[in-house]
Amino acid sequence: LGSATKAIGPMPRKRYTYPLMLNRLTQLMIIFNLALGTLITASSHHWLMAWAGLELNTLAILAMITKPKHPRTAEAAIKYFLTQAIASIIMLFSSTVNATQTGLWDISQMTNKYACTMLLVALMMKIGSAPIYFWLPEVMQGTSTATAMIIATWQKIAPITILFMTYNHTPPQI
Repeated sequence: LGSATKAIGPMPRKRYTYPLMLNRLTQLMIIFNLALGTLITASSHHWLMAWAGLELNTLAILAMITKPKHPRTAEAAIKYFLTQAIASIIMLFSSTVNATQTGLWDISQMTNKYACTMLLVALMMKIGSAPIYFWLPEVMQGTSTATAMIIATWQKIAPITILFMTYNHTPPQI
């Protein structure tokens, strides 16, 4: 028995792979941030908190898009980021215009028709709705199937929630 172990050699030790554990922890944190961003946006009545929730969603999904290292994922992430950044700027500008008119940062107090129009454009851009959907098919094509499903479903919840919150308070001229 002793000579057999010398011929085979010592039994190799099982190495624990920390990147796998870190990978799972990272995935859990990304999913937690997706859920937290949506909850912050859905439960906020202040424009800056709603914006912060939308941005948390954007940052979390960007990490999911770029997870596979491929040039198409990098292109999809850049397109997604630029589109969402432009929509966020328009949304912040519309809330600032409304706040200068009303003096309130409350979501339910959208009374300026120009601010409402800009907000509608920004939210349609974030949702990927017509006529501002040019980015969505290209981003979906550059991501994995699971990430595309999250972009097509979960990422729409927070902007639609803001649309529902502002629906009853928008001027009828829009």
